[in-house]
Amino acid sequence: MKTASRSLWNGSLQSPVLLITSALIASVAVMPKFGFSEDSASESGTIRAAARIPFSVALADSEISGVREVLAAEDGCPWGLAEVLPGPDAEGRPLPFGRLILLPRQVAGEEPTAPADSAESAAGEETTVLRLGKPISRPAHATFEWHETSDTTLQLAEENRPVLAYNFGVITRDDVPENDPRRSRSCYVHPLHGLDGEVLTDDFPKDHYHHHGVFWTWPHVVIDGQEYSLWEDKGSLRQRFVRWLCREEGATAAVLGVENGWFLGDTQVLTERVWWTVYRSGDSRHIDVDLFFTPLDRDVTLWGAEGKSYGGLTVRFRPLPGERPRITVADGLTADDLYETPLTWADFSSRFGEGEAWSGAAIFISPSHPDYPPTWLTRHYGPLCVGWPGIRSQTLAAGKSVHLPYRLWIHRDCPSAENIETVYRAYCKVSTTAAAAE
Repeated sequence: MKTASRSLWNGSLQSPVLLITSALIASVAVMPKFGFSEDSASESGTIRAAARIPFSVALADSEISGVREVLAAEDGCPWGLAEVLPGPDAEGRPLPFGRLILLPRQVAGEEPTAPADSAESAAGEETTVLRLGKPISRPAHATFEWHETSDTTLQLAEENRPVLAYNFGVITRDDVPENDPRRSRSCYVHPLHGLDGEVLTDDFPKDHYHHHGVFWTWPHVVIDGQEYSLWEDKGSLRQRFVRWLCREEGATAAVLGVENGWFLGDTQVLTERVWWTVYRSGDSRHIDVDLFFTPLDRDVTLWGAEGKSYGGLTVRFRPLPGERPRITVADGLTADDLYETPLTWADFSSRFGEGEAWSGAAIFISPSHPDYPPTWLTRHYGPLCVGWPGIRSQTLAAGKSVHLPYRLWIHRDCPSAENIETVYRAYCKVSTTAAAAE
């Protein structure tokens, strides 16, 4: 889609207005069209800025940098912080001018203007026009820190508290039989931590050795007429780390961009680009996970497990032994496991660490996700599995990219379906569909 070249600034350099325009569409399938326009009177010159919900938008040029205040344009009241950080384009490559991270004041460390779980503070808020305020110095100490703890693992901490670890190298578990192909794997996140440091995820569980933290694999992958399984590592197809695209520590978010490959022996058949955007936490933590898949010189066909639909983004949780976790979906608390069920989100809550405190995480599906909403498998013993494309095969054409966008919402306690739906609806307001962007 072509766009006219327009001035980034509206009025003075001190108060550009943040508006949805046709100027900033560096990645319409990844994030909303959002920018700085001289056409402040137009209908498109607004953005639904849901309080409490951090988000990011692509930039079309490089005239903004650093950290800035964000103010409500109408009355000049503080709204939050803005910061330019790297982000993905429609194929998962780094955007040429980065993106603007917007962090509401409730998450930026100030008192919220409405109760944390109220509809008024999220889903019910009216459209707000925002403008950039004065530049702000970065904190003297880093909010986030990426640290390679070994030659296989990159760990993220926020204010010295563990957040997650990305395993880019091959992890081998010695207690798995040597002749079991599930003994080694790479390219996944584990552990994923809760807000108080508790470990939410499991790796190499004895009931399913192939489950590994937060991962994205398929049980059926066909290439050149031959079928493989990335889910259980049957056959010679493997995910491997290729290179870092980005590793950033900001005041508002930490960003990780990774390029992996799907390899048959030494031959790469598909490029996999993965972006993690970890927003600064408050009462909860928001993490955007963007997966991009681009077959190289041949088509790749994949589908999920028959009767269950698993195959795609999966989080394997690790509740305390003997605990009865709670899985909540939009219809409410579920008593039974769900199979091949279309869902916009699902939440897994339990006790994970010592003590009586409950916590958990939800997976949110962006409205721009293919075949929205996809089918899921939910199991109370541990996994939440987003099944895309489900049990019907999908062929990824050579040279064409597919983008699967998600958000992980990490929380304390065991929130109700109504409260989770409120947060999800707010997330949807700052997400977009490709059709709406066009």
